[in-house]
Amino acid sequence: MALTPPISASNPATAFERLLTIMDDLRLNCPWDKKQTLESLRHLTIEEVYELSDAILSADMPELKKELGDVMLHLVFYARIASEGNHFNITDVLNSICDKLINRHPHIYSNVEVNNEDDVKRNWEQIKLKEGNKSVLGGVPSSLPALVKASRIQEKARGVGFDWEEKSQVWAKVEEELQEFKNEFNVEDGNAIDHEKAESEFGDLLFSLINYARFININPEDALEKTNRKFIKRFQYLENKAAENGKQLHNMSLAEMDIFWEEAKKI
Repeated sequence: MALTPPISASNPATAFERLLTIMDDLRLNCPWDKKQTLESLRHLTIEEVYELSDAILSADMPELKKELGDVMLHLVFYARIASEGNHFNITDVLNSICDKLINRHPHIYSNVEVNNEDDVKRNWEQIKLKEGNKSVLGGVPSSLPALVKASRIQEKARGVGFDWEEKSQVWAKVEEELQEFKNEFNVEDGNAIDHEKAESEFGDLLFSLINYARFININPEDALEKTNRKFIKRFQYLENKAAENGKQLHNMSLAEMDIFWEEAKKI
């Protein structure tokens, strides 16, 4: 016997309750949903978050709404599975985050005074340490992509005052790391390049560039992804123009390809 789906809601609370009801129905009656575990959903959730990120960078609002719904479904799904083992339920999850936000915003819910965003971040990190975190960097997930992780590490360190004072100091560090990286390749003839040392210096250079980006309010992950998209768009234009002229890229000279590449840059 088919279940009657809950009707569309007109306010947030009722809409959320509708989602919970559907989740319960699917968990009890759908063969696929019944089989899922916390572990089986994990990689799917990561995929959904990346799709959400794509929608944000594309400024595609209809797609953003869709992807937010997909992520919301996964959050509800995890809470439902946890409730089946009597670990916690969605109410516990919501109350937990509400309590956390209240505790970490004493300038809103208590008598602490702040002057700016930096004060808020500094208070946040100090409160986390009082809550039992052993290190300011303990909240940076080890599985984060390296570029994102570097940004978060630097932000966390800044939150407790461990930071450069002027952006000119950070740029000087970039130039220093660039020179050290270049030095690894200025070896005498006959001497092999120490790739391990070169890799280390390249990592230092990237870390310092990410640090400088933070000082001038550029998100390095967003900046690199936009460059990736720009390159893809131009390269695909190059491929299409080559095909229109009956050519294949591997048979074209770099000079021939560069003509189409310059055209792509003007679009």
